[in-house]
Amino acid sequence: MINRVVLVGRLTKDPELRYTPSGQAVATFTIAVNRTFTNQQGEREADFLNCVVWRRQAENVANFLNKGSLAGVEGRLQSRSYEDQSGRRVYVTEVVADSVQFLEPKGSGGSGAGGGGNNNFYGGGQSQGGGQNPYGSDQQRKNNSDQGRTSFDDDPFANDGQPIDISDDDLPF
Repeated sequence: MINRVVLVGRLTKDPELRYTPSGQAVATFTIAVNRTFTNQQGEREADFLNCVVWRRQAENVANFLNKGSLAGVEGRLQSRSYEDQSGRRVYVTEVVADSVQFLEPKGSGGSGAGGGGNNNFYGGGQSQGGGQNPYGSDQQRKNNSDQGRTSFDDDPFANDGQPIDISDDDLPF
């Protein structure tokens, strides 16, 4: 069985940090993830997904992320239920995060659609595991595109409204 979730989106409000009676830190937050398609009115919709993170990572999330922060969440989907104060059964589905990546520099908090700067997910410098990021820094990618080379962020297959002429012989399937 596989239960793996990978999300990239923006926090809809500041994370809430609490501690269990045994002293374990737990942070909850909601992340808005844009859908890859538009609705019939041409508007892009988003899904709002509840996330839970534990221990030291919970404290880091509470200290360094806030409303509008771009974050990458990796974890598993979990369903649970409980009885509320009125005795009704409440069902909850949430992402239990194993890893939360901060995808923007501290203080930028949602200032751009694509993020930027040095970050742990795609940015330059050190990854969380301590190794060198194979994609290079944002500055290196900018310099590459300024020198006439295409950065890996440019999409050569972007839909410019023109039909693509590909013969069936060129398809790998």
